[in-house]
Amino acid sequence: MIVLKSRAELNQMREAGRVVAEILQLLREKVVPGVTTLELDRFAEQECKKRKVRPAFKGYGGFPFTICSSPNEKVVHGFADEVPLREGDILSIDFGVIRDGFYGDSAITVPVGRVDAEKERLLRVTQLSLDLAIAAAVAGGRLSDISSAVQTCVEKEGFSVVREFVGHGIGRQLHESPQIPNFGPPGQGPRLRPGMTLAIEPMINAGSPAITILKDGWTAVSVDGKPSAHFEHTVAVTESGPEVLTLP
Repeated sequence: MIVLKSRAELNQMREAGRVVAEILQLLREKVVPGVTTLELDRFAEQECKKRKVRPAFKGYGGFPFTICSSPNEKVVHGFADEVPLREGDILSIDFGVIRDGFYGDSAITVPVGRVDAEKERLLRVTQLSLDLAIAAAVAGGRLSDISSAVQTCVEKEGFSVVREFVGHGIGRQLHESPQIPNFGPPGQGPRLRPGMTLAIEPMINAGSPAITILKDGWTAVSVDGKPSAHFEHTVAVTESGPEVLTLP
């Protein structure tokens, strides 16, 4: 069942989303050569405590960290560690909070210092695919219009869409209906209605779309070792168009 949110509930989600955006922006500024993802994770947890919100991911299904930190070929759900980031790496950070019973969820992929042209292009195209997917989240449209926008954008540029992970509804639960694949033809699935709140999150590989899971049971990596990028926003479908709830 897809839960439509009331105006009051959307206001609560705006507040949760604002906190997510603020902390992600602070994390972005801390991504420099030499920093470790464990340092970033501890910083994010401290910022949650400061704002009196709960990390959405820590403890979720047994996940042990506040952020999902996934450098280079790691696609999503990466574990924080003490390995320093290096110039030329890219780092995906997926982060969410619970505020007054509502979730916010967002992700960014950040260059570590200067990166090569192909990684730069991967980040640019993945961000563009998210922008186009959000633009497709209009009342009266179909859910797969969002999916098609991502796939069309990235495959035209020679990149590939990870099939195993999808976006999702969000609200009082981190994962609500509907699931939102990042591929498929337009014009299918449920009608988009005002009050729907969706976490839209393209995960895009530079090479093959295939992934494998590491022994930790969480970390997904590209099978060919090529880099992957991940961007995400929590978005509300409204009568006047899509509203991004995870902007600072």
